[in-house]
Amino acid sequence: MFPTFRNRYLFVKAKLKEVAQTTPFEKGLNLGTGEGDYDRMVAAYCAELIGCDVNEEDLAHARELNKGVMNLHYEVNDALALSYPDASFDLLLSCEVIEHVGQPAKMVQEIGRVLKPGAYAIMTFPSREFPITYDPINRFWHWFGKGPKEYRISQGAYAFGHDYLIGSADFKQWAADANLEIIEFRGLSHYLVGLLEVYWTGVVQSIFKKNSKNITEDSKTSLTVRPASVNDPALGFVTDFILWLDRNLFAWTHHSVGKGIVLRKK
Repeated sequence: MFPTFRNRYLFVKAKLKEVAQTTPFEKGLNLGTGEGDYDRMVAAYCAELIGCDVNEEDLAHARELNKGVMNLHYEVNDALALSYPDASFDLLLSCEVIEHVGQPAKMVQEIGRVLKPGAYAIMTFPSREFPITYDPINRFWHWFGKGPKEYRISQGAYAFGHDYLIGSADFKQWAADANLEIIEFRGLSHYLVGLLEVYWTGVVQSIFKKNSKNITEDSKTSLTVRPASVNDPALGFVTDFILWLDRNLFAWTHHSVGKGIVLRKK
């Protein structure tokens, strides 16, 4: 129901439908699958789907959430050193992962390596060009050139375990270096959504969500809130209206909480 979360989901859903056309992909990879809440949807477009992550507890939850999906299986793998041979996949999905790996350019290189020529990758990540309404404190520090971690607060754009954010120009260069063509590069969630989620979503996740910092091992033992269903929420139309309003009011701006990307291997 959170607008930023739902916006990513709807972007991935729409782009999967576009790139799949009428023929299913032979083999797909969800790189950094986490708790598996996208996998049932992605598996519908693949003859075989692998969900990989470095967090074994997340994978255990994903297996339970998606049990019965026969063309889906899970395994531990590192985004910076994938064990798959070159040109292994026809489709790759990676949502909110690249900002956690420490070496984002290397992860993009690995994506390019494991994709077949002509294969697609769909990605989302938090944007360095976030709107001031989403995180005025850290935006203030950015304006004054205070990028180092000691000047930041670990909320807003830097909540959710984000030690760094992805700049658009940087990502475009990494993609070019990995022989990946950018088919679409879109801002997801602008000033209105930023205002509605300013700081509180990061605080809520840090309190309630299992593995709220998206690390290799879960660090919480008291609260274990995880996705319990892969179904659309009954009140999803409320969030969808907010997203429609945000998109139509602020289509002119390059500032966005996150980015949605479609890539194709050359």
